[in-house]
Amino acid sequence: MTEPGAYSPVDTRARVAIDLGAESCRVSLLRWRDERPTVELIHRIPNGPVHLGNALRWPLDAIMAGLDDGLCKAAEGAPEGIASIAVDGWAVDYVRLGNNGQPLQQPFCYRDERTIAAKEAADKLEGRQRMFSLTGAQPLRINTIYQLLADRAAGIDANAPWVCLPEYVLHRLGGRRVAEYTNATHTGLVDLETGDWSAELLQRFKIPEGALPPIVPAGTVVGKVNGLLAGLDAFRDTELIAPACHDTASAIAGIATNLGDAAYICSGTWSLVGTLTDAAITTNDAMEAGFTNQGAASGGFCFHINVNGMWILKQCMESWGRDRRPCNLETLIAQAAECDVSPGVVPVDEASLLLDGDMPARLNEQLRLNGCDVVEDIAGNEPMFARIIFESMAARYASALISLQQILGRRLNRIHILGGGSRNRLLTRLTAEKTGLKVETGNAESSTRGNFAVQLASDEVGGGPLKAEAMRRWARILYETGDDQVEPAHASQNQPALN
Repeated sequence: MTEPGAYSPVDTRARVAIDLGAESCRVSLLRWRDERPTVELIHRIPNGPVHLGNALRWPLDAIMAGLDDGLCKAAEGAPEGIASIAVDGWAVDYVRLGNNGQPLQQPFCYRDERTIAAKEAADKLEGRQRMFSLTGAQPLRINTIYQLLADRAAGIDANAPWVCLPEYVLHRLGGRRVAEYTNATHTGLVDLETGDWSAELLQRFKIPEGALPPIVPAGTVVGKVNGLLAGLDAFRDTELIAPACHDTASAIAGIATNLGDAAYICSGTWSLVGTLTDAAITTNDAMEAGFTNQGAASGGFCFHINVNGMWILKQCMESWGRDRRPCNLETLIAQAAECDVSPGVVPVDEASLLLDGDMPARLNEQLRLNGCDVVEDIAGNEPMFARIIFESMAARYASALISLQQILGRRLNRIHILGGGSRNRLLTRLTAEKTGLKVETGNAESSTRGNFAVQLASDEVGGGPLKAEAMRRWARILYETGDDQVEPAHASQNQPALN
């Protein structure tokens, strides 16, 4: 239990957390009632990459318009004023800025295939093992470094300054242009030894240093709200805080329990399977197994592997919707639980399953390649496709955990599942069965909880280095004072998000 008096913050004004998700973006408000924090999800907007010409991009204008609406709702709901706003979201994607500070174009989505050629060329210049040992980041084609190289190959000005998406939102609200450390480590450009941009890689790949934002630690105050929003009473003295800007790092920061003997699975569009380590692990075995080292909010590393997640089901649901077979996620999960044993499992990380479009056919192709019966893509068979996906995800979790324990040289005793997947009882049960480990579920909106925990811990130290114990204490307080975020009637009534 939390010690007496622990609920009293330095500043009792409200706080806002923005969580950018690949399927939806959320604005949440933390307020103090009877000296205890309550968290309310006040605005949710759908999100997803869109095809513009031959490119896959993020609808930045629509995202920002939706966030502005959410922030106005936050101002209305917090007459006491808002002390701070912090933003977390997915990594690797970025916005190029013009001389006027405005976006040059809608940002590319990491799933765009333009990076295939860029990565192949980069691998010839600098070996994968060298890049992994320098940065700790698994050399995936979605990494920012390969996107920057693809920009240059396409004639985009390499000198145009850029900023990753969560930090861009802070910049647009009035903050200075920065790269928060946990998010920066996903670029594949941060030197493990210095914690700064790798001079060797910048020189090797001719990436202009002037285009890169300065790296700052989680919890850094980057400015105050200005512009039109600053005219609202609630935002007249509101600080902008870079939390753990990568949503996984925020989610881990929001876990109230100690992870010393536990693995985590952040289950959403992607599933991240791993654990916390004090130092980066850059052995060849770790690289070949697909693990990566990403900065944690208060030091150390999130050592995990990226597993293709609910993206597969989301793509199936979009396909069925176009075929006039719309599905509700919760109903689909319940029906999948009633299905007979699925015809088999598929390798969820197969390259074809990472792409968008025609996912039921892609799943059937993988079933055929693995010697399994296919499932006819007709009305009524949707639950069987879902069952195959969940069985396959759980099987991949199990193999990833075996590799993780072998690399660590020690056994893990339990799994902490957080994110949207924590609500999926079927996936949770299948994970326990296939791994043989105890499974506990955390908060479905764990990134938002971690975002708030970092804001509150940052406030305690006046913008100085975060203290891990303070961050964990606030995570525990937020866990104890509410089971989950309240989503009232005035929030967007979309079906539950996949991420």
